[in-house]
Amino acid sequence: MSSPVRSSPLALTVLALLHHKPLHPYGIQRLIKQWGKDQVVNVGQRAGLYRTIERLREAGLIAVRQTERDQQYPERTVYEITDAGRSVTRQWLERMLTVPRQEYPEFPAALSYVLMLTPPEARDVLRQRLDHVEKNRAALETALAAEAGRGLPRVSTLELDYLRTIAAAEEQWLRSVVRDLADGRLTWSDQTPAAFDEPEHERP
Repeated sequence: MSSPVRSSPLALTVLALLHHKPLHPYGIQRLIKQWGKDQVVNVGQRAGLYRTIERLREAGLIAVRQTERDQQYPERTVYEITDAGRSVTRQWLERMLTVPRQEYPEFPAALSYVLMLTPPEARDVLRQRLDHVEKNRAALETALAAEAGRGLPRVSTLELDYLRTIAAAEEQWLRSVVRDLADGRLTWSDQTPAAFDEPEHERP
């Protein structure tokens, strides 16, 4: 079936958690963090979670199950997944796992204009990035070791394993580029951008 709402990592996560059991938005946000899914899904802004829940409800993929009232907490709406939501969850999951999506992260875009910096400046900023990537990779390794120590199956941490592998690859790449910049094997000058200009006689 075709999905009535656009897929996103957060929308998939909401549907997947409601696949587990009915939840209110706070419970969804808590589980995302408890299960470490905040490593792959942005839940920094609760408003974004509420907008996603409302889109899924309007599309008929989730429905209101009940409203909880407790003197200690504000009124909470509990949501459950619908049959349509279960079908769409599987559809999204299979497509996301199968087809690489063309995404446009910041770092490659910035790299495409790195010649606006001098080689020493580029070396310094990439060395700083290398420090961040090293720390991120180490944190992921610590998280993986902790999950393994809890006796959880590998399938529950595949996303962390993937992120650790990507971080390790970027770390190795950054080291080589920083080294080439430091040794002068990678360099450019103020005149380098002119090499990309189209010759006058070839312009329409």
